[in-house]
Amino acid sequence: MEKGSLLKIHFLESVDSTQTYLKERVRLRNIEIPAAVVAELQTQGIGSRGNSWSGLKGNLFFSFVLPIASLPKDIKLESSSIYFSFLLKEVLAELSSDVWLKWPNDFYLKEKKIGGAITHVVGQNIICGIGLNLKQAPQGFDILDISIEKKNLLEKYFNKIEKNISWKQVFSKYELEFCKSKNFFTHNEDDVISLKEATLQSDGSIISDGERIFSIR
Repeated sequence: MEKGSLLKIHFLESVDSTQTYLKERVRLRNIEIPAAVVAELQTQGIGSRGNSWSGLKGNLFFSFVLPIASLPKDIKLESSSIYFSFLLKEVLAELSSDVWLKWPNDFYLKEKKIGGAITHVVGQNIICGIGLNLKQAPQGFDILDISIEKKNLLEKYFNKIEKNISWKQVFSKYELEFCKSKNFFTHNEDDVISLKEATLQSDGSIISDGERIFSIR
């Protein structure tokens, strides 16, 4: 991290889930916040709606925890996964990747998913877990289109987070590429929803068939 960074990164060889590992330590209060956990191998990664995220060797698996009070004042907590995901998307774009963010938290290359994010609130803290296919991908998925060293990517990402960029700034950029999401579907609890007619709202929610839906993961 850059000099003066407050976020400490903990590196693990193997873990069931960086998200589960970090949530437990936050709950037990035996980790200094803010912090991040990075694993070389993740055996039981957690995806959206409780699904598993395949932990193939060489890919990136990490989670981080921040005090909610440290987030930009204009962000709605339910849209934090969009915020954190788009900041990583920006870092990757700065490194010449064509990755884009499908509402609300999935990383895509063209029409194939390469990763995703998930957020949870634990007490007065927010935990975000991210998985990104760098080297291998299950059938139907893809891998990142650039080669990058994990530590370098994480340093750039956490340094961007620590700039405390406003939600308004992030949203103004994300809004421009939301049209790409309209060719896909999302989930609202057990319902599958087409994003074709959905309209994006300034707080990060969408309106679909008259219903306002937030990213709750």
